[in-house]
Amino acid sequence: MEQKPPAAANNNQLLLMMIMVVVACSNYMISGAGAQPSPGFYPSKTIRSMAFGEGYDNLWGAQHQTVSPDQTALTVWMDRSSGSGFKSKRSYRNGYFGASIKVPSGYTAGVNTAFYLSNNELYPGQHDEIDVELLGTVPGEPWTLQTNVYVHGTGDGAIIGREMRFHLWFDPTADFHHYAILWNPDHIVFLVDDVPVRRYPRAAGNTFPDRQMWAYGSIWDASDWATDGGRFKSDYRYQPFVSRYRDLKIAGCEAAAPASCQPVPASPSGATGELSAQQNAAMRWAQQRSMVYYYCQDYSRNHANYPEC
Repeated sequence: MEQKPPAAANNNQLLLMMIMVVVACSNYMISGAGAQPSPGFYPSKTIRSMAFGEGYDNLWGAQHQTVSPDQTALTVWMDRSSGSGFKSKRSYRNGYFGASIKVPSGYTAGVNTAFYLSNNELYPGQHDEIDVELLGTVPGEPWTLQTNVYVHGTGDGAIIGREMRFHLWFDPTADFHHYAILWNPDHIVFLVDDVPVRRYPRAAGNTFPDRQMWAYGSIWDASDWATDGGRFKSDYRYQPFVSRYRDLKIAGCEAAAPASCQPVPASPSGATGELSAQQNAAMRWAQQRSMVYYYCQDYSRNHANYPEC
């Protein structure tokens, strides 16, 4: 007859196995592909947040915009009648521009919550633009983060976009996350919670924005393209669509600053044109894990328009 161990021994072995499973799962979560890596450099922690009225003004849709009493947070919303937008008081020739944003949950197809740089009011028809756009979705599908660059009118008329899109590794409706653009004469870096997700370097030819720009934020109806190429539209039965901004940050050289004004560093070494090895590793992680579209890999496009690819 087979001899069975005492029940206490079985319980102890079971407990030990459970502990080993928990430890193994914890180690995977810490070191595995699902864990957000440290970039080793945190500009959002070193650049102070500003009051909304210190750096920005309402641009449009004032009736769809409220500022907290202490000026630290802004709420904007979109309904059938309008969206809303705001604009920086000053223009810049380089800098770090960031905002913590929380987007609405539920059915949000067609909704575009944006934070971007532009000079479209100064150069209509020939403007430059650097975009961070959170594109709404239908229940059960992830929000999309779209980054984009337009140069000297490529966002006017016949659109020549330079999009890179991501399905983020977190739920952007559940809490605030910090989205930022670092733009200097050497490159543009898009950051999410200080993790670089994209670097767009200056290249030969007319492919890099180098004229003064203002910072903007907005919520608007982009039904014709935002969600699954326009397949799903905004449905105003679910209005209002409410997005929130806080921790607004701007650091850099205003357009009128003297030539001695130095761009914001892009890495812990103080360099403006290069990322550190740790930042590059974090960017590779973000792109390998979350990137879902890159214009240079889209061979349905005319690559004569994209010499940098």
